[in-house]
Amino acid sequence: YHANTTGPEILTAFSGEQLDYWVTGYGTGGTFTGAGKVLKAARPDIKIILSEPSNAPLIASGIPQERDSNGAPAVGHPSFTSHPIQGWTPNFIPLVTQEGLDNGIADEIVQIGHEKAMETSLD
Repeated sequence: YHANTTGPEILTAFSGEQLDYWVTGYGTGGTFTGAGKVLKAARPDIKIILSEPSNAPLIASGIPQERDSNGAPAVGHPSFTSHPIQGWTPNFIPLVTQEGLDNGIADEIVQIGHEKAMETSLD
């Protein structure tokens, strides 16, 4: 979905403009993976930064998500602790997010504290 909507919308908004970085988080991973794939294809030099809560560093931990035979999370991720930002980083690494990571969409993983994240979202 986001490969057909969000990614092209970002490219249209930056048509004729420099676009060096795209910073995003992940919930289900659809925006990160779908839009990220389109941005990387159109702008190969773009750096995509994937953020996650500093108190829930699932990806940064390097611990793989345990999955069932359908690819769904079998259990919650051991690096998860609750954080106050709804929709950002569930207690597991979604398969769509993992696919984006496996395909090299993220150039960097950045951890951010929830206080700073909420403050920045209001700017």
